[in-house]
Amino acid sequence: MFDIEFATAARRASGGAVVAALIGQGISRSLTPAMHEREAAHHGLDYTYLTLDVPVAATATVDLAALLARAADAGLVGLNVTHPFKQRILAHLDDLSPDAARLGAVNTVVFDGGRAIGHNTDWSGFARSFDRGLGAGLGAAAAPRKSVVQIGAGGAGAAVAYAVLTTGVAHFHLVDTDTTRAAGLAATLRAMFDAEITSGGVDSVAAALAGADGLVHATPIGMAHHPGIAVDPALLRADLWVADVVYRPAVTELIASARAVGARTLPGDGMAVGQAVDALRLFTGIEPDADRMAAHIAELIAAEDLAERRTA
Repeated sequence: MFDIEFATAARRASGGAVVAALIGQGISRSLTPAMHEREAAHHGLDYTYLTLDVPVAATATVDLAALLARAADAGLVGLNVTHPFKQRILAHLDDLSPDAARLGAVNTVVFDGGRAIGHNTDWSGFARSFDRGLGAGLGAAAAPRKSVVQIGAGGAGAAVAYAVLTTGVAHFHLVDTDTTRAAGLAATLRAMFDAEITSGGVDSVAAALAGADGLVHATPIGMAHHPGIAVDPALLRADLWVADVVYRPAVTELIASARAVGARTLPGDGMAVGQAVDALRLFTGIEPDADRMAAHIAELIAAEDLAERRTA
């Protein structure tokens, strides 16, 4: 698997290029490679970013340890990790950053001195996006956050929950189709934050949202390869802000439904940029320009939307 990609990586690395890659499932159309490569070019860096798109049929059996070893041997400086490997990859790493260790999820692996070190830039990326879009980052009034409901307790969910709770939420309700996973993450978060943190299944969403200030969606539902909406649109209302981690499409069905009722929204493209900024810094040591990368992803999404409309 990925013989062509690793051969390309080895060739580029032997020629002096910095090479990184993204591993996940359903990522063939990811915008992350273009974001990384254009920003690196602004800094005069010879940089290649590849995708390792694991087929659905191989998702459960893929040998992550072997892929990490091959990536390091091919000369990659690191990997970004996305759904569904952010938690599974932990067992194959040599060390974790403090944030990754606390969260139990990794989205960035750096190869350093023969060791694979896991980091989490999802939480910092979401925190930056949240501050700009729902905090007072752009001069608007900060969105209320006394009570927040989050759907999704997987790898991205753990990072996003951590980021939201750092803003001073008093009550946080965590929902997942796997109630055991939700309960486990809730227990982990209770040990870190002085907040009332509860959990439940999807049947708890309606009651929890009734008294909530905000809703965070942190599952793959809404992605191009996972269409749909994770919450009944009838539960959305104008005084409930809504944040999504999905950025392809930028306006998911959830974001569109929230905007239709007048709710304040935070699409996932801000988090995508934020985590990419931090990952690129870890891979290369350069200081990326977050505003320039945000403008770039906006251009990419707009061009993609235009192409889809022309072929519709």
